[in-house]
Amino acid sequence: MLIIPAIDLKDGHCVRLKQGIMEDATVFSENPETVALHLHDHGARQLHLVDLNGAFAGKPKNGEAIRAIVEAIDGRLPIQLGGGIRDLETVEYYLDNGISYVIIGTAAVKIPGFLHDACYAFPGKIMVGLDAKGGKVAVDGWSKVTGHDVIDLAKKFQDYGVEAIIHTDIGRDGMLSGLNIEATVELAQALTIPVIASGGVTNLDDIRKLCAVQSEGITGVITGRAIYQGSLDFKEAQALADQLDSEA
Repeated sequence: MLIIPAIDLKDGHCVRLKQGIMEDATVFSENPETVALHLHDHGARQLHLVDLNGAFAGKPKNGEAIRAIVEAIDGRLPIQLGGGIRDLETVEYYLDNGISYVIIGTAAVKIPGFLHDACYAFPGKIMVGLDAKGGKVAVDGWSKVTGHDVIDLAKKFQDYGVEAIIHTDIGRDGMLSGLNIEATVELAQALTIPVIASGGVTNLDDIRKLCAVQSEGITGVITGRAIYQGSLDFKEAQALADQLDSEA
């Protein structure tokens, strides 16, 4: 089980939102590359970056901060990135410039042909972010809830050849209210590709609960606010996950 720390970028700063609301942002650092190095030094094995401005604008907006993080990490661990990625040129640019996995969210739902082409052109490099509210998929920086069922769409995207599905419960994201384990397990059971959980991680109890069901196909969990506010010690969380892995 990978504990994947998130660096959410807004106006070049490392922030966290509550339930995806841009106006409800807490700035944790004005130097995201310093945060990335700190997480690397504390044992992170993968980083999750989100261009929040890009997610709302529909095109990359935090290029300078992303470049600074990539240069600071210098290939020492994989970086996955989402937010505002709507065309193959952007996918190719990121993959050519130090990003390991590109996460497609809104465009996967609105332009499925683009996702299909991206999976074909860049096999093993494309993840899909499915952000859910009441089992339905939300798009455009979580501002609009569609009528699409999460599991139905995930199965379709699995057939396209995506590497993994990142499942976020919008209602819990940034709220420190605990993961939606039940919905995550239900999704993982319906798929053969890995599922990465996200939204609501609070403390080590959440890590224990998730590790207990990882055999269903849940390979990682993304956490942000909990590690920045101190309710979850990142190093301790990964050590616990490793211990539970070895005991399983």
